[in-house]
Amino acid sequence: MSNASLDLIDQRILRKLSKDGRISNTQLAQQVGLSPSPCWQRVRRLEQQGVITSYRAILDQEKLGAAEIVMIEVILNRHDDDTVETFGKQMLKMPEVLEVHLTTGEYDYQIKVAVDGTRGYEEFLRKKLYRVPGIRHSRSSFVLRTLKDVQAYLPED
Repeated sequence: MSNASLDLIDQRILRKLSKDGRISNTQLAQQVGLSPSPCWQRVRRLEQQGVITSYRAILDQEKLGAAEIVMIEVILNRHDDDTVETFGKQMLKMPEVLEVHLTTGEYDYQIKVAVDGTRGYEEFLRKKLYRVPGIRHSRSSFVLRTLKDVQAYLPED
């Protein structure tokens, strides 16, 4: 679905929900200029069309004991189906792996990992990442500060 098929009300609904997924339908309707029933119908339609894929809570990593975020770039030693599939399955098994992106360029994947300091990072590398078959090389960077963190981009008309 392209942005062109979303009218201004749909776009307002999406912007509000992306900032506060727990907003009540009544509040959402007031803020986008609809009555509750048509607003609810639009939200349901956006869900059914797959524009809204899920709702979730944003958790505080620091309070959960894994405050440091590390971005790890990985090169696989081969790119056959088995190596790629094995790598993907292994990433899904690791709870500290927050995101995995297949990328273009020098590195094959970029992985976002939550760890408890440098010791937690070393443990993740030795006990988990380096045990995944097919990895030729990795390069890591600790995130010092996150300036922006959004889940989707909604182009404006």
